Amino acid sequence: MMLAYMDHATAAAAEPETMELGVVADAAECAAARDFGGLVSARPAAVVRPASADDVASAIQAAALTAHLTVAARGNGHSVAGQAMAEGGLVLDMRAVARRTQMQLVLLSGAAFADVPGGALWEEVLLWAVSNHGLAPASWTDYLRLTVGGTLSNGGVSGQSFRYGPQVSNVAELEVVTGDGQCRVCSPSAHPDLFFAVLGGLGQFGVITRARIPLSPAPQTVKWTRVVYSSFADYAADAEWLVTRPSERAFDYVEGFAFCRNDDPVNGWPSVPIPGGAHFEPSLLPAGSGPVLYCLEVALYQHHHQHPDDVDERVCEMLRPLKYVRGLEFAAEVGYVEFLSRVNRVEEEARRNGSWAAPHPWLNLFISSRDIAHFDRAVINGMLADGIDGPMLIYPMLKSKWDPNTSVALPEGEIFYLVALLRFCRPSGAGGPAVGELVEQNAAVVDACRRNGYDFKTYFPSYRAQSDWAAHFGSKWARFVDRKARYDPLAILAPGQKIFPRTPSAGARAIV
Repeated sequence: MMLAYMDHATAAAAEPETMELGVVADAAECAAARDFGGLVSARPAAVVRPASADDVASAIQAAALTAHLTVAARGNGHSVAGQAMAEGGLVLDMRAVARRTQMQLVLLSGAAFADVPGGALWEEVLLWAVSNHGLAPASWTDYLRLTVGGTLSNGGVSGQSFRYGPQVSNVAELEVVTGDGQCRVCSPSAHPDLFFAVLGGLGQFGVITRARIPLSPAPQTVKWTRVVYSSFADYAADAEWLVTRPSERAFDYVEGFAFCRNDDPVNGWPSVPIPGGAHFEPSLLPAGSGPVLYCLEVALYQHHHQHPDDVDERVCEMLRPLKYVRGLEFAAEVGYVEFLSRVNRVEEEARRNGSWAAPHPWLNLFISSRDIAHFDRAVINGMLADGIDGPMLIYPMLKSKWDPNTSVALPEGEIFYLVALLRFCRPSGAGGPAVGELVEQNAAVVDACRRNGYDFKTYFPSYRAQSDWAAHFGSKWARFVDRKARYDPLAILAPGQKIFPRTPSAGARAIV
């Protein structure tokens, strides 16, 4: 039981609360010892299933009285390098809070907000808001089966980020349990330092138990288009032109990805057409096209008050000057919820073929526009020219849409690209490179960025040395350290990030 890992006085005092928390005793084989990445495992002492923010606070207070005990908040287990694990510590199952807490619509000064538990999935937020109120948040992630607290602790990006900002720029208020076991409500006007520290703070300063998310009328349908480029220079120029247009003349969503010039169903052009089954005609590609091609993906929302023809004309107007390969354009009109749920089909197929349960050595980078062409030549068209058995996302966003007060580390340039290498390892016995080789290749990509002097940052960073973390945060490191001392002085929270060692608790007994 969890009590075996506390000093005796604390155990006696905490026992009734411990029963209410729903402690899972034998954690050796529990899901909390693993994550989606499948690269590391860490056995917790116990898993706690809190029912409320008070339960979260009780668990953290108990850990503070026990030498070396740490606490990690776990959402849907989608981290890729053990970030939500706690070796020998307590793992908070934040999905348990979501199952016991109803979402609430809040109306303030004519504006609508959703109060949602930190352990709620964005998919759940979407369905609740649209179905019950005809409303929706503005900013999303591509994959919606992630928790609200999880994405707000990192950034939360997708094709809407260039226009509406990342998810950390789309939250009005947080309820947070800090590392001293105190539950606080914070916002840009109340305890603003804590509010901004937690956003993108990698779980280091507090556990998000509730978030207030702004809502606006949900679109009815989405005009969804993909176009193909053989030239990266043209692709990047067009993508940057689209994300810097005035909002009234912009798409609602701009993404893109690189793919191989072959018919491989995962790495090649079969991954491009929408809807499924549409034909990709390779003979339309210009002579001399290289081994890597690029797909620009855009979407424009249609609201109930808009005429479909007007929306179609806006799409055509924005596509007309682009330099994509004519004839290689694909379009579909889908419902808003269907569009946002598009990655679910990828998950379903991956579960069928076994790759969902295989390791996922993913690498996510933010790279400044000034260096993206060189990165494309050296990395995408170099070491990754044969594909990665998964998507290679590469699309721009704007730094001005991010609040500099948050803890997120970003490149210096105003325009920077998300580069997401989302590898899906083949199931055991299906061939393909070993996981270790892919991890080494990721390290080689990061080394190339450093060696070439790129203006870049890792997104979902994973380092083991504090010097690497200091380099990652750069000029923000001193503030990050100061916030840690202020909100989690014993370094109890988020030990899986490997940033700060646990400080011994005064008067606590060691685990025996």
